[in-house]
Formats: sequence, structure tokens, C-alpha cells
Amino acid sequence: MESENSTKLKDFFGKEYDSLRRYVATKISDTANRDAEDIIQDVALKLFSGADRYAPINNVAGFVYKSIRNRIIDVMRTTKNTNSVDMDNNLVDLVDVMHQVANSYSSEETVLLLKKCIDQLKPVYKDIIIAVDFEGYSYKEISNQTGISTGTLMSRRHRALGILYTKIEQKIIR
Repeated sequence: MESENSTKLKDFFGKEYDSLRRYVATKISDTANRDAEDIIQDVALKLFSGADRYAPINNVAGFVYKSIRNRIIDVMRTTKNTNSVDMDNNLVDLVDVMHQVANSYSSEETVLLLKKCIDQLKPVYKDIIIAVDFEGYSYKEISNQTGISTGTLMSRRHRALGILYTKIEQKIIR
């Protein structure tokens, strides 16, 4: 006999599979290691196998989307590419963080400008931007791996964002 959670999950995945696939595809670029369908199926398998252990799921959509988001973060962390800053969606998000200073450029030009500016940063600033904004690491995780205090890491990121903001602003004014 199927539990109530299993029934809810089965109905949700049946109705929303295409939407879930599109959601995942917008968050990752499909490669051999990161395929949207694989991520959805991994999450579905884990959710269905543990459905009886969860408290009753009231917001199935929120529960599934949060699980998928967490799986995407896990996948992104295990397949890092720090040599090139080739993550256009994350760059656009970073532009949003910097208050959309590049309003006079198209989003494609802004991404190219931001890539160039990030590549010009000192290594300590570039590393913290990539780790936090592109790879999804928390300050605590980075601190545990490097031995650098979270306060120092936060200061470095703040300075790096300030430098990026200034560089982009200068390029727009010219």
C-alpha cells in the first residue's frame, strides 16, 4: 500500500516532470557529468525511497524543488571548473548583486565585461568570488578547508565586489 507522501510525490512528478527538467536545465549546462534528467531521477529515487520516513508533505512543489536545488549544488561542487569563469547564469546573478550597475549594456555584454573584470582580480579576491558566487560554498566550508577565518573571507568578498563594481562603473562611464 502506497503512503500518502508517495502518492503526492508520484502525482507531482507525473504532472510536473517537464517543468522540473526545464528548471534544472536553466541551472546547469548539460554535460556528461551534469544532465538534467539524471539529477531529477536521482532526486526522485531518494524522495520515493524515503517517502515513508518524512513527516506528511504539505507543500510537495516546495519540497521537490528544494531537494532538486540541493542536488544541483552537490553536483556543481563535485564537478568544479575554477580555471575559467564560464558560468553565465552565475555571472548575471552577480551583476544583480552589484545593483545592476551595467544597465547601459546588454546582458551578454555585461557577462563578458564581468568575466574580464573577475579575471583581472588578485587571486585571493578571484578565489573567494568563484567559491562563494559560482561554486556555492559557504564561508564556513571555505574556512574549514583553508584555515582562513570567516570574517576575513567575508571581508575579501566584500572588497572583491567593491573592486568589481568600480571596474564596471569605470568601463560604463568611458
